[in-house]
Amino acid sequence: MEELTKKTKMKQLKKYKLNTFLLWRIVLWGLIPTSLFGGKPVTEKVDRLHYPDAIKIMGVVGQRLDASYEHRILAQDVDRLVAPFEQRTETRCWQSEFWGKWFTSAVLAYRYRPEARLKAVLDDAVDKLIATQTSDGYIGNYADSSRLEQWDIWGRKYCMLGLLDYYDLTGSKKSLRAAAKEADNLMADLAKKDGIIVTKGNYRGMAASSVLEPISLLYARTHERKYLDFAEEIVRQWETPEGPQLISKASVNVAERFPKPQNWYSLEQGQKAYEMMSCYEGLLELYRLTGKEKYKEAVEKTWQNIKDTEINIAGSGAAVEMWFGGKAYQTNAINHYQETCVTVTWMKLSHQLLRLTGKAKYADAVEQAYYNALLGSMSVDGAQWAKYTPLAGERLPGSEQCGMGLNCCDASGPRGLFNVPLHAVMRTADGLTVNYFMDGEFKLSTPSGQKAVLYQQTTYPISGKIALHIELPKSEKMKVRLRIPTWSEQSALTVNGEIVKEVKAGDYVSVERVWKEGDQLELQLDMRGRIERFGQHPQYVAVCRGPIVLTRDSRLPGPSFGTVAAPIMNKEGFIELKPAQSPTEDVWMQYTALFLPESYKEGGPQPIEMTLCDYASAGNGKDKSVFQVWIPQLIDPKEL
Repeated sequence: MEELTKKTKMKQLKKYKLNTFLLWRIVLWGLIPTSLFGGKPVTEKVDRLHYPDAIKIMGVVGQRLDASYEHRILAQDVDRLVAPFEQRTETRCWQSEFWGKWFTSAVLAYRYRPEARLKAVLDDAVDKLIATQTSDGYIGNYADSSRLEQWDIWGRKYCMLGLLDYYDLTGSKKSLRAAAKEADNLMADLAKKDGIIVTKGNYRGMAASSVLEPISLLYARTHERKYLDFAEEIVRQWETPEGPQLISKASVNVAERFPKPQNWYSLEQGQKAYEMMSCYEGLLELYRLTGKEKYKEAVEKTWQNIKDTEINIAGSGAAVEMWFGGKAYQTNAINHYQETCVTVTWMKLSHQLLRLTGKAKYADAVEQAYYNALLGSMSVDGAQWAKYTPLAGERLPGSEQCGMGLNCCDASGPRGLFNVPLHAVMRTADGLTVNYFMDGEFKLSTPSGQKAVLYQQTTYPISGKIALHIELPKSEKMKVRLRIPTWSEQSALTVNGEIVKEVKAGDYVSVERVWKEGDQLELQLDMRGRIERFGQHPQYVAVCRGPIVLTRDSRLPGPSFGTVAAPIMNKEGFIELKPAQSPTEDVWMQYTALFLPESYKEGGPQPIEMTLCDYASAGNGKDKSVFQVWIPQLIDPKEL
C-alpha cells in the first residue's frame, strides 16, 4: 500500500464515518501512526507502598519458602513447559499457561532469594521460549487454524507476563521486544478476525480479556500509544452486551451478575472467579496509567463484595471455579471448593489494592488466606499443591492437566507463596510500613535515601509478641507504621519501653519521630482463643487464634467427628487454649480446649477435651487423615 499523508488518512476516515471500533482496528492494521493520538497519559498514579530491596525470612514460613524454592521452582522440567510452543498443535487446552505461571513464580522466588543457579534457569527458560516465536510474532501452542480460540489468548497473556517480569528483573531488551511482538501479533490477529476479544474463549471473554494486565504493563514500559489504545478498547468491549460488564456490574454480587448458564464451563458463564479477578488486576494497572477513578472504584467495590459474600473463614472461596455466594454455604460439604488458583489471585488482587491505597483491610485479607487456605494447599515438602481445599474432608493433590506433568495450581501456588514476603515490610514516601509479622530481616531505603535494615524477631503466629529494631547509618525523622489486625482487640506497642497510645484494631498505628540506631519497638497482639459462630438453626462454631483457623484432625485426640459440643468460654467470652503436651508429628500448632458435649442424661454433661491444630497442618501430614473446621451446635427449641 502506498504511504498516505496524515491529512489524507484523516480525510478518508471522516469520509467513511468510521466509528470508534473501526478506528481502533485501523490503528492495529498500522494505517494511522499512533503518534496522532498523543503521547503519555495525562495522569500516572503512583503506589503508596513500595517493595523492599532485600528480604530474608526465618522460622516456619521461611522453611515453607525454601521447600517450594527447592522442590517446585527448581525441580520444574523447563523443556517440558516449552515443548507445546514448539509443536503448535493445540485446539482446546491450556498448556501454554504453565510456562508463564511457573516463570512468574520463579521470578518472585528469585527476588526473594537471588541465587545464581535459579538465575541460570530463568535465563534458559526465556531463551527457549523466545526461540519458539514465529516470524509474525506469535508465541503460543495453538495450531494456525485455531488461534484466538479457547485458551489461546489466556496463554499468550502468561507468556507476556513472564517476559515482562524478566525484563523488569534484568533489563533484557530482547525479552521486552519479544513481549511487544507477541502483543502486536495478538492485535493483528484480532483485527483480521473481527476485532472483538470478549467473544473469544470462555467466560464472557474474561479469560481472553485478562490480557489487559500485560498490555497495560507493556505500555508502561514502552510508551507505545497503541498498547494503551488496545487496553482501553478491551475495557470498552467489557461493557458491550457480549462482555462481562465488569465496571457497570461492580455493585452487583459477583455470583449474580449473569443467569446461570446451561453449560457451566462456557462462553456465557459470567461468574468465573479466577479470570474475573485477573481482569480486575489488569484494570488496576490501567488505572495506574490513566488515573480514571471509575476503574479503581469498580475494583474496590468488587473486592468488598467478594469479601462480604464469598470469602470463607480460611480466607478464600469459589466452588467448581465459580463464585456462588459461597460464604453463606461454608459449613456445608461443597463440590470442588476453594481452588488454589482462586486463593492466589485473591491475594494478588488484595496486594494490588494494598500498594495503591495503604489500607489495612487488604493486608488483613491476605494474611487470613496465606496462613490458612494457601499454606493448607501446599504439601509440606513444597512439591505439590492441592487443587481444592475444603473446610472438612481430605487434603488431596490435584490431577495432572493437559499432559504437562502438573496442574494449574502446582504452577500458581508459589506465586502466592513468594508474593507475600515482598509485601511484609515496605517503604513509603515518608517512612516504612510493616504489613506482616515474620521473623527475618528487611533491607529498604528511607525517605532520605539511606539504606536501612528492619529486623523482626518473633515466632508469630504462635506468639503474638513481635520485637523490631531498626539499623540506620544516621538518625532520620520518618514514620514507622505497623498493621494491627482486625481480630487483635487488645494490642500494646512500645518504643524504647514507652507506651504508644491509640493502637486501634483493623488499622495502622503510625509512630513519627527521629529514629536512630538501636531503637526498639515491641508489639504484643491479642492471641486469645476466639469463637466464630455461623448460622442460626443449625449453628456451627469454629475456633481461631490470631490469624489461624484451628481445626479438628482425625490424627488428634478427641471425640468422634460429628460430636455436638459447645465451647466453654471464660468470663471475657474467649476460649482457653493450652499448647498440647505431646504434639503430633508434622503438626505446626496444636492446642487443647474444653467443650461441653450433648448429654443424654438429666444431670447434664461433663466437659470433654478436644485437640485442635492449625488449618494448614490439618489433613496435611505423612499419614492420611480427615479434618473438620466447623463444629455443629445443638438446636434448642426454646430459642426457636
